[in-house]
Amino acid sequence: MRNILIIGAGRSATACIKYVLEKAKEYNWFVTVADANPAMAEAKVNNHPNGRGTWLDVAKTNDRRELIGRADVIVSLLPAHLHIEVAQDCITLKKHLITASYVSSSLYSMTEEARSRQILIMGEMGLDPGIDHMSAMQKINQIKREGGKITAFRSYTGGLVAPESDDNPWHYKISWSPRNVVLAGQGTAQFLENNKFKYIPYNRLFKEYRLIDVPGYGPYEVYANRDSLLYREVYGLSGIPNILRGTIRARGFCDAWNALIKIGLTDSSFPIIDSDKITFHELMDAYLSPSDQDTGSVKDRIATLLGETPNSPVMKKLDWLGLFRKKKIKLPNATPSLILEQLLVDRWALKPQDKDMVIMQHEFEYEKGGKQHHLTSTLAMKGENAEDTAMSKLVGLPLGIFVKLVMQGRITSTGVNIPVMPEVYEPVMEELATYGVRFEEREKVKP
Repeated sequence: MRNILIIGAGRSATACIKYVLEKAKEYNWFVTVADANPAMAEAKVNNHPNGRGTWLDVAKTNDRRELIGRADVIVSLLPAHLHIEVAQDCITLKKHLITASYVSSSLYSMTEEARSRQILIMGEMGLDPGIDHMSAMQKINQIKREGGKITAFRSYTGGLVAPESDDNPWHYKISWSPRNVVLAGQGTAQFLENNKFKYIPYNRLFKEYRLIDVPGYGPYEVYANRDSLLYREVYGLSGIPNILRGTIRARGFCDAWNALIKIGLTDSSFPIIDSDKITFHELMDAYLSPSDQDTGSVKDRIATLLGETPNSPVMKKLDWLGLFRKKKIKLPNATPSLILEQLLVDRWALKPQDKDMVIMQHEFEYEKGGKQHHLTSTLAMKGENAEDTAMSKLVGLPLGIFVKLVMQGRITSTGVNIPVMPEVYEPVMEELATYGVRFEEREKVKP
């Protein structure tokens, strides 16, 4: 019996574990799900005859290597910075590794070592990154085969809340890592527009958003992701004059998030002394500049700081979060971003029967036969409830399908890769379509 090890049983692991267990029964594989919380791992396995849940502290080298050594394929759903040691173990022990995280420069540096040992390390095999790469490459290569010259590529993705479960002024609920929600966009966004490099630093990012139309759902906001330029060569678009990758949010979100940045609440660089002893109201007051001329409530003064009126849509969103309540924070020596994260986990939680929604949209502009084409390709998928989310499905299914392909010996690539080669994206996208992962296309042609 061949063995699969899945490390991590968090909120994005559900669909992957479920899929791999189903295939394990069909192909006589055995699946071990390891997590620092063994009860969570056991719950995800749910007494399946071809699986078990177990404890693993990934920092304990011997325990980690023992589990990796028993498996043929490893799936790491750990935070990205923990993949490096797992990857080194996989190379040493000659085990294939699959992750959904962005491939770091440290991981890419292992390419030759992995290739020399005939090991595949496949990163960015989830939703974004993952399905975005595969669906884009499929269409890019099709356009090229049919004689088109691509002049613009823009790709946007958002983990959102379905309209029927949208009951708060932010029009947002958390379906993935709360930490990543808070830290999203930090750094400088880089992209190409009309053959010119464009840079947007974090302090301007949420002010300089653009609007897109999602068929059937209307307008959404998009802010630029960190470095779109990385994907010119990877996508075979080295001479393209326009390339942008971005994140989708509901209307009104970006202005309100920009207010949180201006106040300082997304800062993770310092702890707030005795933060467990102060209220949110006192924290907001602490961010105000001392001045004898300042009068009015803390909320009114924050509004002035932000250039808002006290009853503006932005201030209503901040008020709804509870930032002006005289309620203790109860987190000792916490950074502002951690305080914000814990607040959002509570206020933006999915209720048990809430549905999340994932939207992905690609825009292709290309020249063909003397005409200008504008093609929009859109995926919109809703979850079933707070446990069976679209986010979990769209992160987990590509991972699970790819595990199956590797276990079946259908993948020949070695080294460190992302899923931009036909031997990966063709079978994965084909099977994803059977789960309802389909893109709807709209095309306009101008002479």
